Amino acid sequence: MKTDLQIAQENQMVIIDEIVTKAGINPKYVEHYGLTKAKIDLGILDELQSKEDGKLVLVTAINPTKAGEGKSTTTVGLVDGLAKIGKNVMGCLREPSLGPVFGLKGGATGGGYAQVVPMEDINLHFTGDMHAITTANNLVAAILDNSIYQGNELNIDPTKVIWKRCLDMNDRTLRDITIAQGKPTNGVERKDSFCITVATEVMAILCLSKDLKDFEERINRCVVAYTYDNEPVTIKDLKVAGALSVIMKDAIKPNLVQTLEKTPVLIHGGPFANIAHGCNSVIATKMALKLSDYVITEAGFGADLGAEKFLDIKCRLANLKPSAVVIVATIRALKMHGGVDSENLANENVEALLKGVENLEKHIESVKQFGVPMIVAVNKFAKDTDAEVNALIKWCEEKNVSVSLSDAWAKGGEGTVDLAEKVVELCSKESDFSPIYDVNDSIENKVKIITQKIYGGNDVVFSDEAKTQIELMKKYGWDKLPICMAKTPLSLTDDPKIQGRPHDFDIHVTELKVSAGAGFIVVYTGNIMTMPGLPKVPAALGMGIDDQGESYGIF
Repeated sequence: MKTDLQIAQENQMVIIDEIVTKAGINPKYVEHYGLTKAKIDLGILDELQSKEDGKLVLVTAINPTKAGEGKSTTTVGLVDGLAKIGKNVMGCLREPSLGPVFGLKGGATGGGYAQVVPMEDINLHFTGDMHAITTANNLVAAILDNSIYQGNELNIDPTKVIWKRCLDMNDRTLRDITIAQGKPTNGVERKDSFCITVATEVMAILCLSKDLKDFEERINRCVVAYTYDNEPVTIKDLKVAGALSVIMKDAIKPNLVQTLEKTPVLIHGGPFANIAHGCNSVIATKMALKLSDYVITEAGFGADLGAEKFLDIKCRLANLKPSAVVIVATIRALKMHGGVDSENLANENVEALLKGVENLEKHIESVKQFGVPMIVAVNKFAKDTDAEVNALIKWCEEKNVSVSLSDAWAKGGEGTVDLAEKVVELCSKESDFSPIYDVNDSIENKVKIITQKIYGGNDVVFSDEAKTQIELMKKYGWDKLPICMAKTPLSLTDDPKIQGRPHDFDIHVTELKVSAGAGFIVVYTGNIMTMPGLPKVPAALGMGIDDQGESYGIF
């Protein structure tokens, strides 16, 4: 069986100009990055302003497991499936983070015969967007600490600096550090920590901005620290927003690539969904909606995180109205939610499957609350038995839930024709989309609504620190912002060990942080961390370049 990397390397890509033509993009807005990648200038949005938007389709999933769900594979497969039935379609994906690529999770370009290419480039340095975000974020940190060292005119309390340096890598040793040790000329010594690039507010702002001017206005609002009088200090106070815009002037432009079947895909931005809002950029999404009749996008992890944030944050702030939602599930993952360990997943077990399907049922209920038509895509694995597949499809039919068996990994677009046709049918129905909470409600009520309606929990327990922070949010009017939950993706609860569909549990909020530039409040639950660590055997240990100059081990 060929690896994803081998399949991608054997594919013959067309030059990006052919994809530009297929997408209907005026060549004057195209900035080439080699033969197979390009950035699209935002000026095209003015030219397309009067054009009617296409249909927006979100792909989400059940809670992820070690068994794999294949959300990106299904997303790319659906893009190609719609193209195969003659639809004008574009994909909109996030950019992968180098941390997971070299760690455990892997990249994010799909799999098998449903991939976006050039896969190696996309999963590595691509067009430099991640580096630009990292540099912009760390320039703020450098200017901030320099301001404290050079007389501290802003009266910043060094113990109340909340802006973190970042690195696009999993490095647990940077979670808690001390900076400026040694000589006084090194700066003011203080405790600090790093976060991963995709968890930064700069990343979130990139993905929610309308253009570079909007980016600069948003970045100015970011809170970086508090004074000795407990007053917020912003990037505007540091007078560095102009420099950040200079760094981000190219990164703000979406990247155009292709699927293995030569369908256009925009890849732009990549915020983590367990910490940030987990969606690709608003700019790329709106550009694709003007260029095509159907736009297929995804949101990170399961529907309890990515989909909720896509619908409650991204769609609310960008005035988007999704036409349909696809929930991806696998037989293997549902058996794990039903209690089967990873060593026994190959064994037929309909009983465990029908127990684990409770997890899928909760996500179906959650999505329905937003008023958007939805369908379940069963992502097929080679060892799924007919009895298991038939049992899951029968369960969906008995629940009056639209369902389709997707074989995108093995067959590409051909394996998703049925799903594509059913998605088109769903998109012909009226979407009654609306967010599940009033943004003007209290922070406590908004978090409770998410807990009860999306997770199925009972109540929310706020730590004393969180309660103090809520009062601070109210003082500065930040309490009227949407909520971005930072929670484990592995469970509906805040405990990653609890799978399936748990009942009678509370969500424990440890702290809150305002992302005033992005326009939401991050609510941290359980033991969530913003800097992941590497596993005992990182994926990086199996990577290299062979004698022919070909990469190996990326997948």
